[in-house]
Amino acid sequence: MEVDSYRFLPRSFRARYEDPPRLAGEEEPVWAPFTARLAEARVALLSSAGLYLEGSQPPFDAAGEHANPMWGDPSWRAIPRSARQGDLGMMHLHVNDADVKADHEVALPLRGLDELVASGVVGASADTHFSVMGYQEEGLEVWRDRTAPEIVEVLRDERVDGLVLAPV
Repeated sequence: MEVDSYRFLPRSFRARYEDPPRLAGEEEPVWAPFTARLAEARVALLSSAGLYLEGSQPPFDAAGEHANPMWGDPSWRAIPRSARQGDLGMMHLHVNDADVKADHEVALPLRGLDELVASGVVGASADTHFSVMGYQEEGLEVWRDRTAPEIVEVLRDERVDGLVLAPV
């Protein structure tokens, strides 16, 4: 089945994201084929909502984003599978946080993934899920060299088969 990843983007945005400029060394696709059977796979979620654990993790860098709206904090936060409604804060200047704060499932569907696991569609939910701040126009090199490798290391340590991006 072919998936149109840009189906719901406004037409004016589509061309920008269908063929973005590549960084040096990124001539090949930056993803890997998913070869595991989904019903046997361990899956993690990655949200671009700028979520963090209230009271135990720092929020993403709002001051830096205020100073440079084309920049996004390239750090990441580990979100445990056990996170419950009310555990998460959100810092993202480009997204209204009211709906996400009212229902975390909007940006990080942990309970939805649990339901897929319970019904046998997905093998298991990872112990750790992830949140980053989207809108990384000027942070792609840091993302490539530090953020993504750090997240991949956790995924490999936890023997995760697939990562699903939950964009906001």
